[in-house]
Amino acid sequence: MPINSLFFAPRVRMFDENGNQRAYVAVTLGKHGDYAVRAMLDLARHRNGVPRKAREIAASMDIPPGFLRQVLAGLVAQGLLDSTAGPRGGYLLTRPPEEITLLDIIEPREHYRSPDRCVLRGGPCEWSEACPMHEAWSLAQSAFAESLDAVSLADLAEIDCHIEQGTHTADPRHRRPTGRRGIRT
Repeated sequence: MPINSLFFAPRVRMFDENGNQRAYVAVTLGKHGDYAVRAMLDLARHRNGVPRKAREIAASMDIPPGFLRQVLAGLVAQGLLDSTAGPRGGYLLTRPPEEITLLDIIEPREHYRSPDRCVLRGGPCEWSEACPMHEAWSLAQSAFAESLDAVSLADLAEIDCHIEQGTHTADPRHRRPTGRRGIRT
């Protein structure tokens, strides 16, 4: 399955047993997940052994600096980033981008693997009182998590590079243009 259909399509297509399109399901990230992916993408694109300053990441990826500090602290605590204080300090990836998956970045912020809210009741999801949606929803979340686990940070950095160069061919299912802000430095 091409990477475009895994992450960049804004909606997931659903088909009936005859292959006819039935519906779209919107797939979105919360702000923490969004900003974590952007920050990690910036660090993957600037992997030269020199720590990257939070202000550089914030400007390049259009992330509010105050919010970015929280996101970076979470990524450091998770072990995906190293941070060094001081004038020559900043942030570096702890592993090569090929070894970091999109799921590694997003899961601690979005919890796709372990649903904690009941889809129908809105309260805590309790196995003792599973709702009729529980099994189907859990299977869908697991499939989505598996697709995120199949995409590395290196894959995203390569696509981002092609977008910047104007050589990326978007998935035709990605019908709406997205206005990316930031300065790409």
